[in-house]
Order: sequence, then C-alpha cells, then structure tokens
Amino acid sequence: MDDTKWLSLEQIRAFLAGAHPVEFAAQGRAEIYGWVERVLVHYEYPRQGKADKGLLRRYVEKMTGLSRAQVTRLIKSYLETGRVKAAEYKRHQFAARYTQADVHLLAYVDKAHGNLSGPATRRILAREFEVYGQAAYQRLARISSAQIYRLRASAGYRKRNASYEPTRPTVMAIGERRRPQPNGQPGYLRIDTVHQGDFDGAKGVYHINAVDEVTQWQVIAATPKISEWWLIPVLEAILEQFPFEIRGFHSDNGSEYINYDVSRLLGKLLIEQTKSRSRHSNDNGLVEAKNGAVIRKHLGYGYIDAQHAEEITRFYREHLNPYVNFHRPCAVPEQQQLGKGKSKRVYRRWATPYELLQEAAGWEERLRPEIPAAHLRTQAGAQTDTQAAILMQEAKRDLFRRIGRKIA
Repeated sequence: MDDTKWLSLEQIRAFLAGAHPVEFAAQGRAEIYGWVERVLVHYEYPRQGKADKGLLRRYVEKMTGLSRAQVTRLIKSYLETGRVKAAEYKRHQFAARYTQADVHLLAYVDKAHGNLSGPATRRILAREFEVYGQAAYQRLARISSAQIYRLRASAGYRKRNASYEPTRPTVMAIGERRRPQPNGQPGYLRIDTVHQGDFDGAKGVYHINAVDEVTQWQVIAATPKISEWWLIPVLEAILEQFPFEIRGFHSDNGSEYINYDVSRLLGKLLIEQTKSRSRHSNDNGLVEAKNGAVIRKHLGYGYIDAQHAEEITRFYREHLNPYVNFHRPCAVPEQQQLGKGKSKRVYRRWATPYELLQEAAGWEERLRPEIPAAHLRTQAGAQTDTQAAILMQEAKRDLFRRIGRKIA
C-alpha cells in the first residue's frame, strides 16, 4: 500500500462517496495490519469524535477488504496495546500433573525392576507411598497404566532409562508343527542338514540327508550352499531317487526348509510338510542318528571345500545310496509296553531298507511307475553285500584322492 501521501478527512469522505480513486495493493496479513496501525496513529484515532471514528473505520474496511468485526478487533487491540498485530496462536495445554522429577523417579523404578508391565509398575509405585511411606511417590501413587506408558515415551525418561530389544524373528506359517503319522506306509521322509566344517572363514560342503521313517530308505546329496537357489534342485533330485511316492516331508525349524520356495515345491508334488515341535528333541531323531552312522562315518568331520559338492553327490548317487539301501542292515525298532502308559523301543532285528520296504502292505502299488518292483529286485541281487561294500570303499578312496582328503 502506498501511504506516502495521506488524505485529509474530507478527502477520505469524498473517497468513500466514490468521487476519488485510490490505489491499494497489500501483500499478506502483516502488511495489512501494519498499514491499519499507521492509519490509526496518523489520524490520532482515540482523539477523534464519534463521526470521524466511524469515517476512519469505514475507510479501513474499504481499503483492506476486512469485515466490520475484523476491523473492530484490530481497533480494540490498538486502543489496549497501542499496536495492531496478529494474535499469536496458543495451543491449549492441560496442566502438567507429573513433574520432571516424577519422570526421573519412574525411570529409576523401571531400571531397578527390569521394566515391568504398566499394571505391575503402577502397583509398585502405590506400595512405595502407601506401604513404605515414601513421600517422593505421592503423585506417582495415583498414576494410571496408560500414563506410565506415555511417560516412558518421553525424552526425559529415555535419557534415564533406555531399553533396547533385539529384532524379533518373523513367524512363518509354513508346515504343520506335529509328528508325521505314516501308519506303517513308506513315503514319509525325515530330512536334515549336515555341515562339513569351516576353514579360514570359508564354508564347507553341506550334506542333505533324507530318510524314510518306516523303511529307513536313505538318500543323501551334497550342495555348496543351503540357500533356496542351491537347495531346490538338490531336493528335487533327492525326491526322484526314492523308489516310492513321497507323501510327507518332516524337518526341523531351519530356514533352509521352512521357506516359501520349499513349500511351493512340496505343494506342487502334493507332499505334506511338517516340522519339529518344541520340547520334543526326538522328533527328528531318526535322521539325526543316520547323520552320524552314515555321513560322519564315511565322510568324517574334517573340512571339505564346497566346490566338491558335485563330486560328492555323484559318489552318493552311484555308490553310497545303493549300498545303504540294499546291502547295509539297520536296526528295526519295536515298541515294548512297560505298563502305566509307558513304552520303550527295543532293537532285536536287523534288516536292509529294501527288506523293510518289501514288508510294507501293498508296497508294489506305492512304487513310482518308472521304478517297478522287478528293477529293485535286479538291483538288489546284482552284488552281494560285501561286494557292494568293497566297491563303495574303492569309490570313496578315489573321491578322497580327487578332493585332497585323507581317509581317517
């Protein structure tokens, strides 16, 4: 607004009557309020008569575009304070009931008790005042649980008592947490991973061990890594080596098996996936026993570089797996009842997995179409047990020479 040339009261009266043009261009509320203040000061508004006050009021309304009520408020502010300025916004705030000392005292109590829940902490604060007569707890004695949580979120509290929790693992709803129920039928696998040690920061090869619960038919393979990208092809190859249809897949809770890629693979093959239960250490005991009796017995505990996974898998497929399933007897468990609902396993009989497969009811009907019973009989009778063992040991020595490993 251009206020370098002030108008007289007569000129203002003529302007309001529409006889005199006046230019006005204001930028923002601060400039408008500043101009109103200068007008009221220049024309000495408090000393004017009622008629001239009304004239100045209409002049301000005309020039600023403000409403009558707004101009009245501005003039009232000028009469009370001598200034025309925007009122500062003051957010409504409730009166503070708890002081900074109370916040520090709450942090002190939480730190001492290990950050209990709100209701438990509330009871402790009440007891400090009511039972033990601690005057410092008088206000906190009536605090609510919700207010405790609000104070815990304040900056003053966190400076006195900052607690950090590690990231909690995400629960994956994959696989049913229960023990498989094969009901005497083959096709329910127990699977586990065996790691062949570390050396100088490098990971060794991983063995994937799968054992049928009923027949103890065992298939082993090796992989350089247990990520999904490496593991899925290995699992597919393992499932194809079993002569019968696979109906169940049971593992521990390791992420190499409890993931969406494995779940999709098993779902595509209509295989039921289950996983070990908490506080049941023997849920996967069968395959863990085979880890030591077969894999550790023949491959040992020393480090084997992951680059040899393909050669080890070839040895498993061509020599060790056939030997274990057709020529190596294993203990057959029997349940012996002890009374009072107790039972124990006894091992009175030894048989090969192939012999146990033949004992399953309707076993030939459960074989995969590309592996008929005649093929299994031919494979089992091609060598004696000792001949198969000798050939397997020769292949193992040749494998160890290629990978630079000594036989223990």
